[in-house]
Amino acid sequence: MLNLEKTAYTQEDWAQGYQSQKNEYEYWIENITGEIPWNLAGTLFRNIPAMLDVNGVSVRHPFDGDGMICSVGFRDGKAFFRNRYVRTAGFVAEQAANKFLFRGVFGTAKAGGWLANAFDIKLKNIANTHVIYWGGKLLALWEAAEPHRLLPETLETVGLDYLDGVLQPGDAFAAHPRIDPAGRLVNFALKTGLSTTVKIFEFDRSGKLETSYEHVVPGFAFIHDFAITPNYCIFFQNPVGFNPLPFLFGMKGAGECVKFKAEEATKILVIPRNGTDPVKVFESKSGFVFHHANAFETESGLLIDSIAYGSFPEVEPNKDFRETNFDRLDPGQLWRFQLDFASGKVDRELIEPRCCEFPTMNSAQVGQDGRYYYLGAAANETGNAPLQAIIKIDLQTKETITWSAAPYGFVSEPQFIAKPQAASEDDGWVVTLVYQADRNATDIVILEAKDLTVVAKLHLPHHLPFGLHGSWTDKIFLPS
Repeated sequence: MLNLEKTAYTQEDWAQGYQSQKNEYEYWIENITGEIPWNLAGTLFRNIPAMLDVNGVSVRHPFDGDGMICSVGFRDGKAFFRNRYVRTAGFVAEQAANKFLFRGVFGTAKAGGWLANAFDIKLKNIANTHVIYWGGKLLALWEAAEPHRLLPETLETVGLDYLDGVLQPGDAFAAHPRIDPAGRLVNFALKTGLSTTVKIFEFDRSGKLETSYEHVVPGFAFIHDFAITPNYCIFFQNPVGFNPLPFLFGMKGAGECVKFKAEEATKILVIPRNGTDPVKVFESKSGFVFHHANAFETESGLLIDSIAYGSFPEVEPNKDFRETNFDRLDPGQLWRFQLDFASGKVDRELIEPRCCEFPTMNSAQVGQDGRYYYLGAAANETGNAPLQAIIKIDLQTKETITWSAAPYGFVSEPQFIAKPQAASEDDGWVVTLVYQADRNATDIVILEAKDLTVVAKLHLPHHLPFGLHGSWTDKIFLPS
């Protein structure tokens, strides 16, 4: 058992991680504890909502912060850090005006009260959720709009990217692409209204579109992530409703108008990747899913492992997000959903009761019956709390290994990186960013994936706000 007193956090320490980082840096990392593995070669990219205030006026929710891309290039036991804001049109305009000019999805408003915001439904593309290098392009993603392309060598913004004509101006492209072991990138886009259209895209390694197909879902759908298997794309349609009137009249952000419907079931949409076979729809107990760990096919149907909440963590009006009361919110937990195609039945099993989020795995196991997951987790085994630990779950033995950064460290999404010529599924490293409240700075921590022992800590001389998603490429981007 963990020592609860030792792993306790303070609200002040956690909230301190939500300070804007307005500086852009590039430097070789010199302050290192341990040694960077000599055969760790490639680039880690991370996307962080890092501009959390403009002229001292705070965003209402961190998800409204402008995206900042970080890169860490590794080669020969050395590492180079660089960060740069995505120069979206909205970011450039607001920095020049030194004030908010656009409404945020999660409640950030222009000055002037509801009258100044009423009937202004134009949202700023904040490019703040994910970043991926694919087909020779580095793309910053935000699920409600087009990607932004950046130069991977410098992180300079090139501009909006329409994926060689796949997208049209104003089209959405989700922030949770999946890459299958066959080398295809699969992603989706939503068009919502009285019904929701789910459009799915599949690209080859060069970034060329191979196929696209779509399915119409009755009602409003709030879908952030999905899972794939060799034959299916799986979406959880969370039981929520959307009342647009407070948003239209300038009183709330669109995200604040989403309401959880506990009396309704979660719908699970199983869409065949051949684009022609019928879509299967299942119903499960009410809950809310942001992220999926993985899914794989069985003789009778599918198994899907997902982070599920008892209810949607709704944005509280007129509440500072830095004052979040974790005890009032349901924790995210790892659940397994078993779908039986013949009966239409869904069974649920709790895999990990500890509060956890941001699941990842060896990418070679995507859509397969993999053995190991790595997740950000609360330091304590019970209760809801910020993420301060990394846990490894062995799905075969049910054993869990924990590495904790508590009491002062707060972790971000872990990234699994397979070692060259890896001999097993967990033969690799797990890399995560850890905000250290005791020194108001961030560490890049490299863990041995087999046992979560610390290989190296790269101590940055400044902080990075809490980030969202990132990716790894074997392509090395370092200064010439």
